[in-house]
This record gives sequence, structure tokens and C-alpha cells, in this order.
Amino acid sequence: MIALVSPASWSEDSWRAESIATVESWGFTARVGRHATDRLGYMAGGDRERAADLNAAIRDPEVRAILTLQGGCGSLRLLADVDTDALRADPKPIIGFSDITALHQVWHLVGVPSVHGAAAGTRAGTVRHLLVGGHGEPVRSDIGQYGAELTTGGTATGTLFGGNLEMLARSVGVVDNDLDGHVLLLEINRTVGLGMVDRALTQLILSGALAGITGVAMGTLEGFEGYEDRGWTVLDVLRDRLGPLGVPILAGLPLGHMENPVSIPLGVECELDADAGTLSVAPLAA
Repeated sequence: MIALVSPASWSEDSWRAESIATVESWGFTARVGRHATDRLGYMAGGDRERAADLNAAIRDPEVRAILTLQGGCGSLRLLADVDTDALRADPKPIIGFSDITALHQVWHLVGVPSVHGAAAGTRAGTVRHLLVGGHGEPVRSDIGQYGAELTTGGTATGTLFGGNLEMLARSVGVVDNDLDGHVLLLEINRTVGLGMVDRALTQLILSGALAGITGVAMGTLEGFEGYEDRGWTVLDVLRDRLGPLGVPILAGLPLGHMENPVSIPLGVECELDADAGTLSVAPLAA
């Protein structure tokens, strides 16, 4: 059984129906959270109700994975309410990206792998493949994707973890992310100007969170193509902030805010090969 919950913003009825159909086409039973259709402003109901749905899914032994129906905003509010004891006792992955990065951090701290991605688009079947223990093909850099030219060279190994840059930075001081020995996954979507990217990266750097990373896997830079501020693009900001870390960078990966994103496990071992343009990741469950 796969539980469908809305820990952040609410989703349209049509999207919820499509998600149920996708899960059932994989041969799983879909169980929609009791409050998944609630609405409170831009969130899917109140914090208590959204947390209740999430914890009900964690505590239910029949539920083997948790699919989030929408990103948006609201996940950060739930960090202190997640039943981490129940999650440790019965590990199960959560699936989502963007705002759901806040919850991925909880799973990471508990030591439970999760899935950065979505059950949507032409690559939705990747999620099913991961859930049944499949070992996916390496994720390959697309040299035609905006930002692919950030790729440097070299290789790196370590545990893959990360997600949306804004959410990772907002969690500094809230979540104790120990990324020593990790390959950092980053995807960025433009909500404001280049200053947001600079501030978020600087916050992570000054907090010490990035001091021990072994490499950077860069996903989409949604909304930045063609955007410039006083002679700089987001590529200049990323080179300026990430370059001094002195680690291999593999960019142009089809991960994050795009029409057909690849889904990939977090909290598992990986190998980043910037020379070959590939990111190879261990199965979700050994």
C-alpha cells in the first residue's frame, strides 16, 4: 500500500485522481490521507491535520511508501511533529521534491532512505522501479540542459543527499544536517533574483554544512535561463560560491523542477563521475 498525503500545499482534484491511478497501475493500493483535500490558504489544511496524515502513514504497517501529492509550502512547519520513533521502527520512504526537501531531511537524520522525485511525467515508472528494489541506470547529464556547462571534472563517492537549495538553507539552525562525506544534490527554481541563490549558498557555507561534502550533483535551474542581473547569471553565482569548495561538480542532471524529472534515492551510496557525465546510485533498499 502507498499512502498519498499533502504535507505542504493542496493539489488539484485532477492531479490527485491521476496520482491514484498511477499508483494503482503499478499494482499497489492507494490510500489517500484523511485531510489530503483540506485547504487553508495555500496549504492543505492546518499543521495539525497535515502532520496527522503523515504520521498515520508512518505508523500504519500496511503502508510501505508515502507519496506526497504536492510541494509548494508548509513542510517546514511539520518538522517537529514527525513521529521519528515510528519511522525508525518501521522504515519506509517518502517521495517528493521541492518543498518536500524539508521532510527528506528528517528521513535522512533518522537514517531512512527517501526518493527525490515525483510519480509524474514520462519517467514516473522510475518510482515504482525504485520501490520494488530495482537498481536504476545511471542518471546522465544532458549537455543541452541549462547549466550543464558548470560541470568540472573528476569523481566523487559518498552518500547522496540534498534537494531544493532554498529549503536546505531555510533549515539551517532547525535541522542538524551533517553532510560530511556526502555528495550534495542541488536543484534550484527561481522565485526571486540571484541574491536568493547567493544568500542560500552563503548560509550553507557559513554554517559549515558544506565543509565535508565530496561532490555536487546539480539538477535543474528552473526559471534562470535568460535571466541576468548586472552582468551576472545564476551560473556566475554558482561558480563563485561552489568553486572554492574544490569538489567535482556534475551539472545538467534531469532532477528537480521540470516536465519529466528523474526520481532518485537519497540517503544511499552514489558515485559521481563528472568526466563521464553520470551519477550512479545504489538501490533504495539493499
